[in-house]
Amino acid sequence: MSSTEPRHTALDAVHRSLGATMTDFAGWDMPLRYGSERDEHLAVRTRAGLFDLSHMGEITVTGAEAAAFLNFALVGNIASVGVGRARYTMICQADGGILDDLIVYRLAETEYMVVANASNAQVVLDALTERAAGFAAEVRDDRDAYALIAVQGPESPGILKSLTDADLDGLKYYAGLPGTVAGVPALIARTGYTGEDGFELFVKPEHAVGLWQALTEAGEGVGLVPCGLSCRDTLRLEAGMPLYGHELSTSLTPFDAGLGRVVKFEKEGDFVGREALTEAAARAGQNPPRVLVGLVAEGRRVPRVGYAVVAGGEVIGEVTSGAPSPTLGKPIAMAYVDAAHAAPGTEGVGVDIRGTHEPYQVVALPFYKRQK
Repeated sequence: MSSTEPRHTALDAVHRSLGATMTDFAGWDMPLRYGSERDEHLAVRTRAGLFDLSHMGEITVTGAEAAAFLNFALVGNIASVGVGRARYTMICQADGGILDDLIVYRLAETEYMVVANASNAQVVLDALTERAAGFAAEVRDDRDAYALIAVQGPESPGILKSLTDADLDGLKYYAGLPGTVAGVPALIARTGYTGEDGFELFVKPEHAVGLWQALTEAGEGVGLVPCGLSCRDTLRLEAGMPLYGHELSTSLTPFDAGLGRVVKFEKEGDFVGREALTEAAARAGQNPPRVLVGLVAEGRRVPRVGYAVVAGGEVIGEVTSGAPSPTLGKPIAMAYVDAAHAAPGTEGVGVDIRGTHEPYQVVALPFYKRQK
């Protein structure tokens, strides 16, 4: 198989049988949509959606010094994560630039699972392997050991409860527990990228098709639909969640991205990027660089990545993500803008869409927050 051939998930035949429009994403052949992106999006907001996320990169870290190693390799305080809990964090370069944003699950006292974005999985694996030198810790590439299925939306707890006796009510947000779902062993995590309640199920690839079918049948009565990457993107955009390569990159530190809270300077010992990030934190406090904001269109034209944000004839920022919002019924965007124009309600801001300065309102992120 040549390196240019896209990889296929364990659910590839299922997606094709459902008539999915497939697309290359980070070297994987993934479903973009099955029917209407808008219908899939609204199903997740009001009922439930089923996603194949098997392209995500799972990396297992084990050993007596696993916690100390991850504290050194990542910017978060991973040693303080309890067994059965998860944490959102980042891996940065020595200069503070973001290599990737991650979720780290503590599976046991000396065992962790690091989940990287598909596009960065190899980069993260290489960086962790390099940084493990000198620690009693092993870094293992487990990308082929897992399929990952997500069920997201207000009906997802009920759907999953019908297939497992695991204590879902006791499972907090950003926690994971081993259990059996539809007869197959799974790590059941209450995490997601949609702004809704939901679960991510890590299973062996050979169990993926059976689990997908069981979830589909369990969700038939409450309007569960299969969902592709396209609506996953509009859901995360409405929820104000950053996407690597858009809101996050090696040219930005977590402080530039407004996510300085993930950097834990108070943890013991050195960590990669500590010095540079200390300086970045001081800079952000005194003279903030461009700030990540939400923009809501007054008209109908959709802003796209890279479009200039303007005010008074001057370029004051750049769109990082933009799409029509099915929930708000109008186009929205995330953009980095000069701090002087970042306050919600700032007047006179527009987006340069093919030479026309379309009026936009600056709003606080997220655009959408679910009712608890």
